[in-house]
Formats: sequence, structure tokens, C-alpha cells
Amino acid sequence: MSEHPIQGMMHTTMEEIKKMVDINTIVGDPITAPDGTLIIPISKVSYGFASGGSEFPTKGEGKDLFGGGGGAGISIQPVAFITISNGKTELLQINPYANTADRVVDLVPDTIDKISGLFKKEKKAEE
Repeated sequence: MSEHPIQGMMHTTMEEIKKMVDINTIVGDPITAPDGTLIIPISKVSYGFASGGSEFPTKGEGKDLFGGGGGAGISIQPVAFITISNGKTELLQINPYANTADRVVDLVPDTIDKISGLFKKEKKAEE
């Protein structure tokens, strides 16, 4: 059984989207500021695609004709920066918190710093 033309169109569309969007699009390359602060940009990537087609009967013998099309759209929006300076990690959001989940994500670096600090204090106390 041969592949239907719509499968080829969808495959080509998805392959082109994969070429445009990778993990480096979401978590950008780190930038080092003159004072040594490491800045990592974070972006939100949204994409969608659609394809469709139809077969048209012909009067003669043989295969029906196929007509179709496809398209895709991609949106890349910067949402935050992770900064690392003097051992402290901070998330700087571009927009204010939209919901509780955003606030929880913001608290993760502080929580990690605090837990790390506790372990360091306990280790020094044991010594």
C-alpha cells in the first residue's frame, strides 16, 4: 500500500518545524555580563500546523487527482531570564505572575539556594 499524498505533506511540515525550533530556542545560550553574572534567556514557543487535501475524480481510467496544501505558524516570546551571580540564582520574569504555577516556578531557585545553604551549614557544624 502506498503512502497517501497528505501523509507526505504532513511529514514535510513537521520536519521543517523541527528544523526551526529546538531546545536552544526555548533556553537560550548563556550570556556573561562584564561583572561575571551569567544570564540565560527563557522563551515560550508556540506553534501549530494544518494540512488538508482532497481527491478529485477523473473521467478517464487511472488514479484520481489530488489537491492539497499545508501551513504552519510559530511564535517565540521571551518570558524570563535566569541570572546567576555570586552563587545566587534568580528568575527574572518579564511579565507579572499570571497564576500560582508561575509563582511556584519563581520560588524554585530560592528554595534550592536555601536548601544548599542548610547542607553547607550542617557540614560545617559536623567538622
